[in-house]
Amino acid sequence: MKVKIYGFNHSPWVQAVLLTLHDKKIEYTLYRSPPLEIFKKWGVYMPAVSINDDKWEIESFKIIPKLGLEPISSNDLKTIQDTWLGVQHRSNNPMRFFVAFSKAGDTTSSLMLRSTNNFILSFIACYMFLLINFVKFKLKPKDPKSFGDQFIFWEEKLKISKGKFIDGEEPGIRDMLLFGVIQCHSSIPVPPLFSLENDERLRGIRNWIGLMHKRFENYPYLYSGKFFEPNRPYPKSADIFQQVIFFFGVFSILLAAPVTIPFIIFLMMRVSRKNQSFPSSN
Repeated sequence: MKVKIYGFNHSPWVQAVLLTLHDKKIEYTLYRSPPLEIFKKWGVYMPAVSINDDKWEIESFKIIPKLGLEPISSNDLKTIQDTWLGVQHRSNNPMRFFVAFSKAGDTTSSLMLRSTNNFILSFIACYMFLLINFVKFKLKPKDPKSFGDQFIFWEEKLKISKGKFIDGEEPGIRDMLLFGVIQCHSSIPVPPLFSLENDERLRGIRNWIGLMHKRFENYPYLYSGKFFEPNRPYPKSADIFQQVIFFFGVFSILLAAPVTIPFIIFLMMRVSRKNQSFPSSN
């Protein structure tokens, strides 16, 4: 099997696909900038995957079964999505948000390729920043009394599992999706991460994270390794020059705001109409 995937590793749903590919030892090529075919159809929506040069597809919960795992029920998928509550806090500190994106830029060997990708990444970062703030403005999500509550369902699932993981003796689609959400929460630390670290009710979840760390010790995009034991190295950071290119892109987008902001809003609304899952990819 030969796989091409477009996406950025701060996305929980991109993470879930990458984790599955890594665990299944499937060869893949990662595109951090959307190929033209994807951009024309879905803008910067992610993840998008092409298997064996077949047509591109979106939605991680549909992609992962094609990589060898069992499908997820609609109820379990909804409960996974609920654990993403708190993502709106990623944009609370704009500088931290954009610095995190710049450090997670392309680190491939080709100077031209990674420079181009990191310049384009600035557009994706601006898109995500505006998307999060648009959702905050439109939906006005309220924080729960405890972000730990959204993980209790999975704490209970682990207790009744017939193996070490949520889906048994081997990680399944629910493990991949939930662990992907935890990578998102860890990439730019938000309140749910602190609940995962400290909530006394979530000891099973923390033990499961440790098991996932051992299984994915060589996985290159493991953000949670900094926060949970056994600790693992943080993902490789883009060099200073590439971070400068990224921020040059952000500055260029701000200078051209009368054009770029309406274009970003257009892309958001087009994805909303086509996929009916706005504001989040799956």
